[in-house]
Amino acid sequence: MANNQPAGLDELGDGFVLAVGKVEAIANGFFRLLPNLVIGLLFFLFILVAARVIKYAIRHGAARRGREDLGNVLGTLVQWIVGIFGFLIAVTIIVPGVGVSDLLTTLGISSVAIGFAFKDILQNLLAGVLILLRRPFRRGDQIVAGNFEGTVERIQTRATVIRTYDGRQVLIPNSVIYTSSVTINTAFDVRRSEYDVGIGYGDEIPAAVRTIREALREVEGVLPDPPPEAFVSDLAPAQVMIRVWWWTGPKQMDVLRTRGRVLATIREALAREAIDIPFPTTTILFHDQTEETDGRRDRQREGWPAGSSIPEPSRIARARKPPR
Repeated sequence: MANNQPAGLDELGDGFVLAVGKVEAIANGFFRLLPNLVIGLLFFLFILVAARVIKYAIRHGAARRGREDLGNVLGTLVQWIVGIFGFLIAVTIIVPGVGVSDLLTTLGISSVAIGFAFKDILQNLLAGVLILLRRPFRRGDQIVAGNFEGTVERIQTRATVIRTYDGRQVLIPNSVIYTSSVTINTAFDVRRSEYDVGIGYGDEIPAAVRTIREALREVEGVLPDPPPEAFVSDLAPAQVMIRVWWWTGPKQMDVLRTRGRVLATIREALAREAIDIPFPTTTILFHDQTEETDGRRDRQREGWPAGSSIPEPSRIARARKPPR
């Protein structure tokens, strides 16, 4: 009997058979790979749990030594390293044909690209680790970094967090902190402040200096050691400048509060001794006051029209009025 089935149906049937064969091959491969897949995933989950345990162990150990920020950074770094190597080993378990050396080679090539892509992140991470290891400042220190000044709250993997004195939070990249100049106001137990006081040229300098020194010894917050100092720093056009030094605690609030007490005390002490504190004065000369036409509005060059019926200024009228 002749086969009357169209040729298109034959091709469709062959394609269906081929597709079914491929699906069966994939399914057979998956089932052959399934034990390795399960083992690899279980191993990777175990590595993740182990990495997390290691992270908390590092954080706990560092916190017991007062290095909580260092523990956070190192713990996170170790967790990522352990997790990455655990992933590579899990891949070799799932796909036995892939060797560890092949993965390391691929990782080496990829690390270069990752390094360029995440340059800033890695730079800040490394700078954060170096800051925490060298400890130029600690949590609670008051620092000045660039245009920002405040108290260090914590050091993270990417940035150092400070709280400014007006209650704002600033994140400064660790690479900026590590490569730029940073002033640590609380690095030492004492901090010096200064102020320039002006006295009149008619006052006695030794008396003024002695008065200021004695007054500062009684101010609350001024440390007795080192003792406060006062000395002539400049001969200004209108006053003799005396520079005053005193020492306080390093905290910003201690410095500001003591400064206010010091200035008030200096002012009162000099006033008691009748020592003058000059202040700026201004002399104003109105037009024609130095000429014989002063006060004569009918002859002045400016300000009033000429004429004979212009009234005299009140001050001249009062001067000419006869006494009673």
